[in-house]
Amino acid sequence: MTPAPTSTTDRVSTRVSIALLGVRSDAPVRRTGGAGPSDDGHFVIDGAGAAIPLNLASPYVVNARGRLTLDGADLGFDVSPVTRPRFYDLQTSEGVAYDKIAKLHGKNVLATTVVQTCVRYDESERCRFCAIEASLDAGTTIAVKTPAMLAEVAEAAVRLDGVTNMVMTTGTSNGWDRGAKHLARCVRAVKKAVPSLEIQVQCEPPADLQAITDLYEAGARSIGIHVESMDDAVRARWMPGKSRVSMDEYRASWREAVRVFGWNQVSTYLLVGLGEDPDELVAGAAELIEMGVYPFIVPFRPLKGTLATDVDRVPAPDRRILNSVTARVATLLQAAGMRGEDQRAGCAACGACSALQTAGA
Repeated sequence: MTPAPTSTTDRVSTRVSIALLGVRSDAPVRRTGGAGPSDDGHFVIDGAGAAIPLNLASPYVVNARGRLTLDGADLGFDVSPVTRPRFYDLQTSEGVAYDKIAKLHGKNVLATTVVQTCVRYDESERCRFCAIEASLDAGTTIAVKTPAMLAEVAEAAVRLDGVTNMVMTTGTSNGWDRGAKHLARCVRAVKKAVPSLEIQVQCEPPADLQAITDLYEAGARSIGIHVESMDDAVRARWMPGKSRVSMDEYRASWREAVRVFGWNQVSTYLLVGLGEDPDELVAGAAELIEMGVYPFIVPFRPLKGTLATDVDRVPAPDRRILNSVTARVATLLQAAGMRGEDQRAGCAACGACSALQTAGA
């Protein structure tokens, strides 16, 4: 007998717990290394995509009937692993495997890092949670994805696997655009090949805000300008290079992005677990919401190959803090009528790395 669904509060608490403790399960689609939350398996939980750490020591188990259990008790969640996409079996005419060009994220999102290197990757400059070049060193990706490559892979992913939207991010370049120019070229090529595919782009605030309009005119319809923390002391400690891009520059970029892309088509990651005061983090989220920017609340995830894990030994955040911050920000988002699933494409639209959608936001 299937148990009755638990309350929203209980469901959010469980979703937060598995985001931190992971699950015992197999997952054909998984990520290791990279620039964002990684070392996870991709699942569909009650119809929604979820990126969950794979942890053989986790008390949470996906049983043979596809139910999430804790100490044998059914928690009321249907869980199924995302199946390996068919486009992973293909390669370009030059012999580059498609899965080195773009990956399936969640259940229906195609994701790529168009430039897998970052000008800030020296240890003195690097974001301590980032391993953008680790997958390059491991040979699981290539340094630069060309517009033609991405168009080819996107067409196949849509045709063979039903991908509905795409995320394009990039390592930061030395130029005034900080990587936006190559992103725009890639967006334009993909939209020409697959006009129906919605695309989110992600980049640092460009020195010239015209780059934001250029990305929209290329065909992107959502944008992520990710700050990770709005606390300058936290930024200096965790992101020594990136923190030199001031909060004033971020705010100017967010406002311009909202003007160009529209309300709730702009987002930014806020990471829980970097040492920021939870009340200040929630206050920062409220400021973003007032601007029309969706604050995507995600836990810091320990990841091999990052300075935070290999050198600093920083653990995952306290479950109670993540649960509280998620619930409080979800309440603010609900009051504003702002939902991640209303974004045209991207991380907030997918929601797999956060518990916000489980909380109704």
